[in-house]
Amino acid sequence: MPDPMIIDPETIAALKDLNPGDNNAFLKEIVGIYIEDTPRRLQDLKTSLAALDVALFTRSAHTIKGSSANVGAVALSSAAARLEAMSRKDGLAGVAALVAECESEYARAAEELRRLSS
Repeated sequence: MPDPMIIDPETIAALKDLNPGDNNAFLKEIVGIYIEDTPRRLQDLKTSLAALDVALFTRSAHTIKGSSANVGAVALSSAAARLEAMSRKDGLAGVAALVAECESEYARAAEELRRLSS
């Protein structure tokens, strides 16, 4: 069972239900794409923060929010949603700690998703 603080069990169940009887192949594929892509988006956050590129930062936070929600990574999706809202409202002031939180939440989510999809 997924840790509901990290991964929403209902989302995992819904993903499994999309392709029943496939021995979780669809879930493994979706998780694999997420685990491969998300570190790039996290790097985009750091790069855009360093360059003071609010538009790229906001897009990257939005992408992380959505893809994380799609795989049930609730804590990361929530942190990314806060980043997106902050950057839209106040620019990049005060976002660095939340970027670090996103990285930490990604590590937790990736570990749990790997366990669930193996």
